[in-house]
Amino acid sequence: LDDPCGSLPPAVSVGNVGQLAIDLVISTLRMTKIGYFYTDCLVPMVGNNPYATSNENSVELSINAEVYSLPSKKLVVPADQITFHKGMPFCRALLSWVESSKCARVILLSSSHAYQRDDEQLLGTPLRYLLTPALEKAVEGRMQELKWKEMEKIKQKCLLASCCSCSKGIQMAVLLKFCSEGDNIPDAFALVNYLNEWLQLIKSKPCLTGEIPDTSSQWKIPSSWRLLFGNGLPPALF
Repeated sequence: LDDPCGSLPPAVSVGNVGQLAIDLVISTLRMTKIGYFYTDCLVPMVGNNPYATSNENSVELSINAEVYSLPSKKLVVPADQITFHKGMPFCRALLSWVESSKCARVILLSSSHAYQRDDEQLLGTPLRYLLTPALEKAVEGRMQELKWKEMEKIKQKCLLASCCSCSKGIQMAVLLKFCSEGDNIPDAFALVNYLNEWLQLIKSKPCLTGEIPDTSSQWKIPSSWRLLFGNGLPPALF
């Protein structure tokens, strides 16, 4: 990243795809926890370290709105791990933090319901992007080089709409995937590969077919994914 600071928050959306993609980024890049959000917009929650790498750090306590950093990539990641119960107030608080932290750009990872697609959206890639006017001027040429498809003009994400309506000149992108609820691990890998095609967080080889390079084997699955679908079935049931 060439920016002074880039922020990469996940959206709480279909299948938690954005949050799962952020898990892969934090785990793979071994990002350092630097703080947390203190807000009444989120339901309080505490648990074990979701990115544990050893028995020693697996018992560290973790809350649901921590912030991770990777100075070498000039990247900051707010890892929101739960649904907020005050949507717009949280959007405003997050945007205020973005401004006070002087983040040059914000890239929101999200997802949308597959059943809401129109006929045109059923064809081709299920991945889309949205840009605020302030960012569109800077990266539209790059998006054309990548041959990415812009999201059709339908209902926009809350945070993106806030950026546009506030006229604060925030440079923000939303990257999303159409999907359905279920086992959304493949969707998370697809979304993080999409992100990586742009930001090159990890090295990938060029794809001669024009498709997004598949770097799935290079992403490190966090320890918390072992319980992604809860505990296994008790043997006594059989």
